[in-house]
Amino acid sequence: MSQVQNTLDQNETPQTEAPKPISPFRQQMREFWFYFSENKGAVAGLFFFLFVVLVAVFADVIAPHSPIEQYRDFILIPPAWQEGGNAEFLLGTDPVGRDLLSRLMHGARFSLYAGCIVIVISLSIGVMLGLSAGFFRGMYETIVMRVMDVILSIPSLLMALVLVAILGPGLRNAMIAISITYLPHYVRLARASAVAESARDYVTASRVAGAGTWRLMCITILPNCMAPLIVQASLSFSTAILDTAALGFLGMGAQPPASEWGTMLAEAREFILSAWWVVTFPGVAILLTVLSINLMGDGLRDALDPKMKRS
Repeated sequence: MSQVQNTLDQNETPQTEAPKPISPFRQQMREFWFYFSENKGAVAGLFFFLFVVLVAVFADVIAPHSPIEQYRDFILIPPAWQEGGNAEFLLGTDPVGRDLLSRLMHGARFSLYAGCIVIVISLSIGVMLGLSAGFFRGMYETIVMRVMDVILSIPSLLMALVLVAILGPGLRNAMIAISITYLPHYVRLARASAVAESARDYVTASRVAGAGTWRLMCITILPNCMAPLIVQASLSFSTAILDTAALGFLGMGAQPPASEWGTMLAEAREFILSAWWVVTFPGVAILLTVLSINLMGDGLRDALDPKMKRS
């Protein structure tokens, strides 16, 4: 009887559960964050970029004034901490009496929006052309790559200016023009990655197993080519913001009264000596945003490139 009771007690003893296995996706994200966070500059850039994104998203709520409202009694008011400043306008006003802080906040929308659209267009079309060129080869590859070489032979800003002059000034046409100038970088990178991956054993095994052409390109090869493309996209994002601002400064990008940072610089260039704040703050906004994105790009390169990972 005692033996039976001991057996029941052993069966009732709670068994420690084995730890649940971590999903491959979570494991990859942990590894990514480990290598990314080793670059302190990249982490700082990430937090500042997230701050800029939040400011752009909630600009209507947190901006103290409308970006286009003119206060005729407060034209070229200096920042609040300077003599002659007004606490109502923290960073001062521009030549027509608009609040500079509010315009900077709303201007973040234009710059981030333009950068995102440029990267989406150039990355999607560039990957499609480069992947197909690296997979099919032959005459199609020759034609695609020679066209890309022609685009690369022309200075990017000059080509963007010509395209905007043909299409007409405006932010949308500026984004299209900049996207075309960025195409060769993604086409060449995607083609090189596709050619390298096509010779690997797992692609040969998929082909022998009966995988079709599009499955080989989009399911088998493309995911293994994305790491360098993501790094290139992050670095091109900052360049897209700079080029958008440059076209706006030249009067070919966003048109007044839009509060795009390059357009703000163009409107204030004649007041560089008399009202330093109307030029300095938009320039600093461009500088810090581009710097933060470049720092993030360095961190992405460290996290995604196996050759950059430390043992």
